[in-house]
Amino acid sequence: MRLTMVGTGYVGLVTGACFAECGNDVTCLDVDEKKIEMLKRGESPIYEPGLSEMITRNVAAGRLHFTTQADQAYETAEAIFICVGTPSDVDGSADLKYVLEVAGDIAGTLDRLGPDQTPKMVVVKSTVPVGTSHKVRDLIRERTDAPFHIADNPEFLKEGAAIDDFMKPDRVVCGVESEEAGNMMRELYEPFVRQGNPIFIMDVRSAEMVKYASNAMLACKISFVNELATLCEHYEADVKQVREGMCADSRIGNQFLYPGLGYGGSCFPKDTLAVCGMGRAVGFDCELNEAVHRVNQSHRVRFWEKISRHFEGSLAGRTLGFWGVAFKPNTDDIREAPALTIMQRAMEAGAECRAYDPVALENLEGELPSVQRCDEMYECIDGCDALVICTEWNQFRSPDFDQIRTRLEAPVVFDGRNLFKSRLMRELGFTYYSVGRPVVHPMAGSTSE
Repeated sequence: MRLTMVGTGYVGLVTGACFAECGNDVTCLDVDEKKIEMLKRGESPIYEPGLSEMITRNVAAGRLHFTTQADQAYETAEAIFICVGTPSDVDGSADLKYVLEVAGDIAGTLDRLGPDQTPKMVVVKSTVPVGTSHKVRDLIRERTDAPFHIADNPEFLKEGAAIDDFMKPDRVVCGVESEEAGNMMRELYEPFVRQGNPIFIMDVRSAEMVKYASNAMLACKISFVNELATLCEHYEADVKQVREGMCADSRIGNQFLYPGLGYGGSCFPKDTLAVCGMGRAVGFDCELNEAVHRVNQSHRVRFWEKISRHFEGSLAGRTLGFWGVAFKPNTDDIREAPALTIMQRAMEAGAECRAYDPVALENLEGELPSVQRCDEMYECIDGCDALVICTEWNQFRSPDFDQIRTRLEAPVVFDGRNLFKSRLMRELGFTYYSVGRPVVHPMAGSTSE
């Protein structure tokens, strides 16, 4: 099938490359000429394991193309996927200006092609509030009599595992208004669900809601376990053991119930706020989702307060070394990353910050340029007053503890991802702060003494 992806951000690029991998002819359209030239060279503007290789392979095979020419991309496509950004507005609601601009451009091409063309399918892939796909449909109908189909196709891609998620999805959700559109979507996605996972064909508004319902539920689980972790700290319980006992209940399960610094990235923060915005638009307070957002934001501040208390509120002249900048491992995405909040607080308190991350340092330069970026993880903590761990990259899980202790001014670690065993840290002579577990102090006769 001939497909056009409008937008070469995270969703459009992964979706386009994966569709091309299965034999479709895919054109990716973007207004950013530098990005398009980069992609034509086989270079990915985002870090996602396996994506650059997939782009190079499909460009070479002639199945994947990149362009800034909208008319050409729309004219030849059987299906046009809208994959542009929907950033949060001032009040937290989704800003739809880019989606609607694209809809207007599509309408112009359809009108030029005339009413005798084979109906194209316009698919809203961007995460949009319920009712947006109908706004796209109505805008196009106002500007042309040419036939077309409208569909909504929410994405469920985890950054760092997006290719696996697309190639072997748990489920595919398609909102359509016609049997023909449903058949087209089923034909597109059947190669990806040969293992038997379902393709759900439903009405457009329900499909739009599925995306928000899914992300809101996952965000709720993260905020729940972090609130529970804070309670464990106050009562000197160990959230790891509490979690294990709780998650053994088959009704609860264990996914997204790991304590840490809270969620970040491009989806959960934005989508949780968008759910609240949808509620306000109809006069309904989404109290649970609003609480989920508050808990998430306060949790990273609470972690910062551990750092501040340890230094008795005096950070002036101190230096903190940070391991991890990205909001999660296997991505260079630092949007809403907890590390940024903690670094900003530290610098406001007078501390200097150094940071190491395997892939996200370049993005940090544009966000917090005053943070010293280090190319090596142990170099990052040379002479620092403490190590702060914000991202659970695999290389941080089994470090050289002798190097950490030797390079730090004092053996103090603030672990926002609970990477290490408390007992081990005590035996090695560290003062160790984690999430949902009692503070560890060096035991008598430990290595540090």
